[in-house]
Amino acid sequence: MSAPPAPPHPQPEELEVAEEPPAAAGGVGNDKVLAAAQHIVKSLATSKNAADDMIRILSGFDHRFSSITADLFPSPSPSSGAGPTPPPPPPPRGAFEAAERLIRQWDATPELLVFEGPEGDVADYLEAVDVTVDQLLSGGGAAAADAEAEAAGVVVQLAMARMEEELRHLMVRHAVPLDASGLFCSLRRLSLESMDDLDTSSEFDPITPHSLEGGPDTARSASLVGNPFDDQVFDLVRPEAIDDLRSIAQRMDRAGYASELEQVYCGVRRDLLDECLAVLGVERLSIDEVQRMEWKLLNDKMKKWVHGVKTVVRSLLTGERRICDQVLAVSDELRDECFVESTKGCIMQILNFGDAVAVCSRSPEKLSRILDMYEALAEVIPELKELFFGNSGNDVICDLEGVLERLGDAVKGTLLEFGKVLQQESSRRPMMAGEIHPMTRYVMNYLRLLVVYSDTLDKLLGDDSAGDVDHSDTHRGGDDEEEYLESLSPLGRHLVKLISYLEANLEEKSKLYEDGALQCIFSMNNILYIVQKVKDSELGRILGDHWIRRRRGKIRQNSKNYLRISWTKVLSFLKDDAHGGRSGSGSGSGNSSRIKEKFKNFNLAFDEIYRSQTLWKVPDPQLREELKISISENVIPAYRAFLGRYGSLVDSGRNSGRYIKYTPEDLENQLSDLFEGSLGPANHSRRR
Repeated sequence: MSAPPAPPHPQPEELEVAEEPPAAAGGVGNDKVLAAAQHIVKSLATSKNAADDMIRILSGFDHRFSSITADLFPSPSPSSGAGPTPPPPPPPRGAFEAAERLIRQWDATPELLVFEGPEGDVADYLEAVDVTVDQLLSGGGAAAADAEAEAAGVVVQLAMARMEEELRHLMVRHAVPLDASGLFCSLRRLSLESMDDLDTSSEFDPITPHSLEGGPDTARSASLVGNPFDDQVFDLVRPEAIDDLRSIAQRMDRAGYASELEQVYCGVRRDLLDECLAVLGVERLSIDEVQRMEWKLLNDKMKKWVHGVKTVVRSLLTGERRICDQVLAVSDELRDECFVESTKGCIMQILNFGDAVAVCSRSPEKLSRILDMYEALAEVIPELKELFFGNSGNDVICDLEGVLERLGDAVKGTLLEFGKVLQQESSRRPMMAGEIHPMTRYVMNYLRLLVVYSDTLDKLLGDDSAGDVDHSDTHRGGDDEEEYLESLSPLGRHLVKLISYLEANLEEKSKLYEDGALQCIFSMNNILYIVQKVKDSELGRILGDHWIRRRRGKIRQNSKNYLRISWTKVLSFLKDDAHGGRSGSGSGSGNSSRIKEKFKNFNLAFDEIYRSQTLWKVPDPQLREELKISISENVIPAYRAFLGRYGSLVDSGRNSGRYIKYTPEDLENQLSDLFEGSLGPANHSRRR
């Protein structure tokens, strides 16, 4: 809010003419001339020699100027480096009175602001402040030192009160607001690209699963794309106001009002930084509020916190440090103290949310977000060390590193909890078609996301994970398996452990199927899905070919078991009896009856398999075709041979279609319907 334009200000000369008695006019005039000359010398001279030269020149015009003998540039004494700065000389007689009148005039109009007026008014007021402070610091004349010091103290107090208000007004008026619309647009885009926009089709209730089909390796794009505000240092105060702010700060510090300067400066900057945090979506929340928050809302706040931390450090705090360095250049100590004090609330707000998340209940869906928070904080701490100095700054860094450590503990605790959930998940409803279990989809996509944080997780897990790995496979695999585990990174060993939990759980779930063949289909589907997720991602690089080969071996073993369980009985009807003969041998009618019975039993067994296994589902097209080819290679040649040997015994009689129901081509067509997850065509059969 800008102040109304100031009315014309009466000049000190006018005030003096109006107030001085006529008898004193000559003395006052002399004092004014001498004061003006001394001010010129003080302003233009760059050294003591230059000041002496200027005084000699002026004395050539008027001997009265020779009285300007004030040591404007005192030579440093041998001990000046360690001793206090000597007091300034008192201002010329009459200069203090003129300055006092100007300061009191402004004090009588508190609704007006000096720095809202013309530049000349600003310069006059600052000069009056300088004269008044000089008077205070010089201690006045010897005869009336106490009285003059007391008078100067009162005037300085009035001037500093106005300086405080002028400083506050300038900082608020010239603060540059954060671009909320552009920032929220950026955060929304990052949110839409986030890895937590997950598939709710999963039914894995114990973990409240989500799926990341179609791009889990790029799911962290929100973190990798980078916030366009990350590296942009804002001008938090308009540059044209810096000189005015600095001029006020210098005079308040010189007058001994550093604490008041710090209070005003920090109060204004603290409030403005709080507003910036609100724009960034980093709210002031208690631990209790965070713990009671629903996951969807908490997830959104955690995302905003991640981007907010980077923006705060790289834009706001960096800009804030620059303002401190520019405005408070008068004192290194004051500059550092003000920076810490003005940013403390902002830092504490960030730390409090991080601490609240770190102590929240451990649930798997939070892990990626906690990792994002950990990485964001770890990334900016080195940058913060370059901004914070001194003991107060060290305290801030220690607090930040403490929160970082607690977030790391939360990551490890959440991983531990995830393993427990995998071990304890005990849903008893089997997948009707032997499909991929929702738990398998969730876990593998979850693990693929963890790989994106491999460097961080390797650091956090360290070598401790080696002692936690399930060695059940190691004992079966011998020294080679032990050597394999030792070759893995800490994250790799932990992944092996988690996948072993998943595989053990799936093995138990396969036993929910009464049909042994369907158990094999279920196991093949899920193991293949696991292998594909590993092979097609960074998991493959971490776990290696050894791990993949072992799982492919399990798939082949399940395929053999499926063929044995499903088709051994069917193929038994296509074999000659141990005591039977070939066509044309033995009793014709007895042999014909036995062959008809075999054809009939084959048809019944095959139809039963067809009805059930067309409903089974093998989602992977390659595995589905390989299974069909394996079945065909076992069934079709055996059927064709049996039909060739004994078909004539059946085909010549009545109702032969009841027994020879399929041609080899019919069987081939029927087998093509298997594992599609739906009923096949009504009837592929045809009579030869």
